[in-house]
Amino acid sequence: MRYIQFFTILLCSIGMAAAHAAMSQSQADTQNSSVDLDQISVVVNDDVITRHELDTYLEKIRQQLKKQGTPLPAAKELEKQVLERMIIDMIQLQFAKESGLRVDDAQLDKALNRIAQQNNFATLADFRSKLLKEGVDFKKFREEIRSEIIFSRLREREVDSKLVVSENEIDNYLAMQNKQPGKSEEVELAHILVQVPEQASAAKINESKQRADQAWAQLQGGAQFAQVAAGFSDAKDGLQGGSLGWRPLDRLPTIFQDALQHMQQGEISAVLRSPNAFHIIKLLDKRNKDTPVVITQTHVRHILIKTSDLTSDSEAKNRLTEIKRRIDGGADFAEQAKLYSEDGSAAQGGDLGWMSPGALVPEFEKAMNALKPGQISGLVQSDFGWHLIQVIARRNTDVSVEQKRQQASMAIRSFKADEAYQEWLRQLRDRAFVEYRNANQ
Repeated sequence: MRYIQFFTILLCSIGMAAAHAAMSQSQADTQNSSVDLDQISVVVNDDVITRHELDTYLEKIRQQLKKQGTPLPAAKELEKQVLERMIIDMIQLQFAKESGLRVDDAQLDKALNRIAQQNNFATLADFRSKLLKEGVDFKKFREEIRSEIIFSRLREREVDSKLVVSENEIDNYLAMQNKQPGKSEEVELAHILVQVPEQASAAKINESKQRADQAWAQLQGGAQFAQVAAGFSDAKDGLQGGSLGWRPLDRLPTIFQDALQHMQQGEISAVLRSPNAFHIIKLLDKRNKDTPVVITQTHVRHILIKTSDLTSDSEAKNRLTEIKRRIDGGADFAEQAKLYSEDGSAAQGGDLGWMSPGALVPEFEKAMNALKPGQISGLVQSDFGWHLIQVIARRNTDVSVEQKRQQASMAIRSFKADEAYQEWLRQLRDRAFVEYRNANQ
């Protein structure tokens, strides 16, 4: 089994941390007889979003936009965007609960420790103190992170894991890449997405087109792109100004590539039409990407003891400690892997083959990179469980045909995943019961 990075949580704004947490408590609120029914903004299946929760989230978004220096959209437009975000997030949390997906406190604590380390805090306690000084309720912050993990796992389970990239798609991609000029370019983009409902009538399609045209008209009138994105974009990054960051040109959807061929830096596209949405893109910058000719690969093998509901963290660690003791005493690593490793590579003696940089989860790769050929690591913990790692050899190698095909597969998978995820969210939203009460629709 090849280990890929599980996820990385980025903190866009510490001030946003409490928003999802307040929303996630709405089911408990509905069960409390003290809830004023006149203050319910939206009913979402069996849960509700209250006016107070909506106002709290709106204020957090306004603070974030001001911090970014982004002019505020019209109040009605911003409220509509924020409310739709809350509805989508609530529906995802409901679906996760119904389907048995959960993040327990132990898993959450691991994620929080990683976030603290990524933000250069020595301990989680130091990070907690910083949040408290910023006025963030740490309990609510924990629930925000729990929700983000659930969203990530939902996407992996329901969308990413089901994507298939065929050999024919890779062949066509590589053939097209060789023909296209500027294939070594990267572009920095901002994006406005206006979705078209599934199986929409002509009237609904026209309504989405009018929204996109209205956004485009505001841009032509001199409004800032981030302001318009916050008011109109259905994409999750809309409230952060619609930034897509730097993307390889050849990994973008074809309609974006075609439009960018005729755009200069700072220019905004016309309204673009895809099967399920209307788009507006802005070319912020472009650059040539440096493709490394030679990379260092590591031939590595490992033994994994997984943690689960049946195997506690300490039990898994103790089992691997005993295996390491036997190997240190002269037992063969490959034989121990065949007998005890709980990974698909066990039949091959734990051999993962030649691994390129970035192919493994950070904890595994960091420990692997610290080893010399022949050395065996101490016990290494990741989201999968506890690993014992041995480096067999290293080599410097040119980018091979296999690696080019792998890169092509990742590129295809990337833009297919984005489209599939938006489609999945749309279907989830369409199946939900949503009743607006005290809110702008």
